Parts: sequence; structure tokens; C-alpha cells
Amino acid sequence: MRFPSDQWALILGGSSGFGLATAKKLAAHGLGIVIVHRDRRGAMKRITPEFESIRATGVPLVTFNTNALAAESRAGVIASIKETFGEAGRIRLLLHSIAFGNLKPLVQPLDNTDRQVLLERLAGELGVDAATIAGTVETLAKEGFPELHALARPADYGSATIDDEDLATTIYNMGTSVLSWVKDLLSAGLFAADSRVLGLTSEGNEIAWRGYAAVAAAKVAMESLSRSMALELAPYGVRSNIIQAGITETPASSLIPGIDGMKAQARLRNPFGRLTRTEDVANFIFLMCTDEAAWVNGSILRVDGGEHISGGGR
Repeated sequence: MRFPSDQWALILGGSSGFGLATAKKLAAHGLGIVIVHRDRRGAMKRITPEFESIRATGVPLVTFNTNALAAESRAGVIASIKETFGEAGRIRLLLHSIAFGNLKPLVQPLDNTDRQVLLERLAGELGVDAATIAGTVETLAKEGFPELHALARPADYGSATIDDEDLATTIYNMGTSVLSWVKDLLSAGLFAADSRVLGLTSEGNEIAWRGYAAVAAAKVAMESLSRSMALELAPYGVRSNIIQAGITETPASSLIPGIDGMKAQARLRNPFGRLTRTEDVANFIFLMCTDEAAWVNGSILRVDGGEHISGGGR
């Protein structure tokens, strides 16, 4: 499928991860791309070639290195793209892929004494010191033996814990800010007659990961908003859905404390024995943008290879 030349995707957080993979996929099918991102000058050495690869597909690409979470920046972007689009251009997809939140535990975790006891027992049985066992376990776990990760060194969460401001900021940044964009784009008359709003969530919406509480709260808030938007925006031709991706290696996920353990568990659980890739999710987002997906509305759609249904045995 090739999209009409007057239709665009607006991607919030499109310089890496899911956002960038989606921009590349949709550009390959003729959709004009608008990317709003916030990156420092040093990061642009990596990002600029990625943007050039999108332009090489022949579609128009407009980028804004600005704070998508600030009202004045949002207004400036919308005014600029309205001028760029002219009379005909409209947004087929709004993808919210912003990853900017606080990753702190609720309280300071206690030491895992069971792990230390087991390491010392293994060391005694094998006739080596516990430090050698610990180092070997960590090395092998990182090299692709997830079965050993339960014995690896636990994540370092630092001394900070989540506070009210952290929670409120993260909920807006990674959750409810999608509504600010939707309302302003709707007021500007920029949505196509058949358009999609997609947000991203994770399994953290149902299970607890230490240090993930604020992000989990943001994603659950986004899910609730998406259902309301699915109801109230349908008369405007807007379909609103959430994609729940499996554990994926992205620049954002690499910042999550304990991510190595989460990846190890995902590899063990996933029926395909691997992590979700950004391209897996981008491919599905493309499908969601097609005419045939017009009747999907108000849903949470899992794109994880079956990770969520697996008890761990393959």
C-alpha cells in the first residue's frame, strides 16, 4: 500500500526507538513524516543520517528539535506544519512515543541476602571464591544465558525515591500529554477524515517492576484517555488505540534500572525466544494506518510475539 501524497504522520519522539522505526516504515509507503524530538547537539551526529535515510525514500520530512511537552512549542509546531501542509495536507497518524520520565523506586530496596547466600554456597561447593562466581554469572548472563540472571548483581537504584512532583511530571510527559496534542490538532483542522491516534504502553500496566511506578501510572492514564478519545473523537474520524509492545532494546529502555533482568525474563518467556524489535512494532503501526484497520478503535493491542501469555516454558 502507498498512502496518498497529502497525508502525513506526526511522530512525537521520533529520533530513536519505536518512533524512528515507525517513521522509516511509513516513509517507505509514501507517508509524509513530521518528527518532533528533543536531542542535544552531540546526539545529532547519530540522528541526522537516520533522517537523511528517510528523505532518501522520496517523501517529505519535517523535523522539530524542540520540547514537545511545552505548550508554546506545541503551538509553534502546529502553526508551522499547517503552513507546510497547505490546504490539502492532513495527519493520518499521531504517534505518541515520548519517553521522558522518572525511574525511581517507591522506597529503598533491601539487600538480597538469599542471592549472597546462594553465591557463597556455590563458591564453597566449587572451591572458588564468591566474587569469582558472581563475576562469571554476570558475564554469562549478559552474553545470552538469561537463566543465570537471577544470580546477577541487582540493579543500582541510587538513593533517590519517587516523590509527588516526579509522579505528576511523568504522568503528563509519558501519558496525558497525548490529549494536549490531539485537542490542538483537532482545533487546527489538521486530522485526516480517517485518522489514527496511537500511544505506547508496556506490560508494566499490569505487573509491577521496581523503579517503574511513575511510568506505569503514566501508561495506565494514557490507556484510559485513549478509551475516552475513541468514544468522543469517533465522530471526527479519529480512531484511538494503544499498542503494548514486548520488552524491546531501545535507548529509553536501557535507562530502566534492572532492564537486564527484564530482558532475561522476556527471552525466557517469549514463545519465539527473543525480544521484541522496534521493527516489529513499526510494522504493526503501518498496518494500523491502513484503510482495513479503520474499525479498530478503543483497544489495547499487544505486539510481543506472545510474551504476555507465556508462563515461561517453551
